[in-house]
Amino acid sequence: MKEKLIPERLQNIRQGLGLNKTEAANLLDLTKMGYGRYENGDRSPSFQTISFMAGVLGTSVAYLTGETDDPAPDAITIRAEEEPDLFSLAEAFRSGDPAMRERLLAYCRKLQEE
Repeated sequence: MKEKLIPERLQNIRQGLGLNKTEAANLLDLTKMGYGRYENGDRSPSFQTISFMAGVLGTSVAYLTGETDDPAPDAITIRAEEEPDLFSLAEAFRSGDPAMRERLLAYCRKLQEE
């Protein structure tokens, strides 16, 4: 697994979201200068920071590090305090028996068809 951020990928994601550097820095709880160092390649973030960036910016670590060219996220984070219903549904799916998972998936697919 590559763990080095490709600065151009970070810039592409930011621009794709319609954010300027200040807005991206604020989203990531960084200073504008700190964010700029990552995007300019002057500083390499830790793997944990890359993972955080990917989650906040709606992409994947694999995209930011060049393992894939697909910017789609490969994971999502659901916080119980922010989205209790969705968290409850995900928890039921994760811990449920296989028959319940199949029923939930079938219902979800049916809703998507409508």
